Amino acid sequence: MSGARDVARAIDALRRGWPVAVDDIRFLAVEGANAASLAEFDGDGEGAPADLLVSGNRAATLKLTNQREALPTEPVLIRRSPWIDLDAATAVADPALDLANPLKGPFTTAPLCSPPTARAALRLARLGGLLPALFTRRSGEAEARVTAEDVAAFGAGADLRIVSRARLPNRFAEKAEIVAFRADGDTVEPIALLIGEPSGAPPLVRVHSECLTGDVLGSLKCDCGPQLAGALSAIAAASWGILLYLRQEGRGIGLVNKLRAYALQDQGFDTVDANLRLGFADDERDFTIAARMLAALSQCRVRLLTNNPLKRESLEAAGIEVTETVPLRVEAGMHNRDYLATKRDRSGHQL
Repeated sequence: MSGARDVARAIDALRRGWPVAVDDIRFLAVEGANAASLAEFDGDGEGAPADLLVSGNRAATLKLTNQREALPTEPVLIRRSPWIDLDAATAVADPALDLANPLKGPFTTAPLCSPPTARAALRLARLGGLLPALFTRRSGEAEARVTAEDVAAFGAGADLRIVSRARLPNRFAEKAEIVAFRADGDTVEPIALLIGEPSGAPPLVRVHSECLTGDVLGSLKCDCGPQLAGALSAIAAASWGILLYLRQEGRGIGLVNKLRAYALQDQGFDTVDANLRLGFADDERDFTIAARMLAALSQCRVRLLTNNPLKRESLEAAGIEVTETVPLRVEAGMHNRDYLATKRDRSGHQL
């Protein structure tokens, strides 16, 4: 429990622009830094300035992975030259600025002191909804300290529990119950909506990732809103089922980064390439939490309403028996036709 709380404190510190220590190495988020905090982090001119750590996917965009004997997904450390001030580092971190700053470099990369520590630090940034780019150095103070092992274990939901439940009649079904879950140290609180009465048969289950723009604002750029409505209609028609609503906005990269991905899509990149250019994976979501929610609801056999094979694989790997996969079809529109084609052709969705 203390490890999870340490990680939560470190995430909060990074978001506030404060330095954190992972193992014995300090990090400061590029996105949270200002001129004063970077100067202090650099040691106010004493010794070499902090280096710059970026994700492997962002390094690949910057053509840096060929300088290191590492996988493209591994973090890359950039030696900090005098010209890499905060503005230059921000341009390195944020691909939305690539058109305005087309000529970056030259860069010099260096071996990582500790690859597990570097991976953990970048994961902290991702968990905080920040761009995966960090200033790093060993010496100095830190507002929070955490181990790489604790960061790797964070968010698995081993201590997930039900904390509240209540009736929630809705426009799809009058007989429905909402159930809220919580895990120590994690501020994200997923919910389940139970529709109908258990019949002894496996419930029809939809695992839906939060999408503010689609679910609430009616965005036409994705199919999330229609999928949510279609899933609730299908569950209501089945008389017994569960909607699992996971707080994994933008395929797990967070709302702000999803909007950055939208800006890149407006430049001509598809959803996969936009996420990769931002420094993330195509899909950062973890569906283990959905399996733990089902287990807490005593539902370990389900019919899964999905077009995404990864969801079935993830649930089955976590001990949930999927007796049937039920496709969820929605109509394509002029604004999301390319998005749906990318989901089919590059992410393996069975549309």
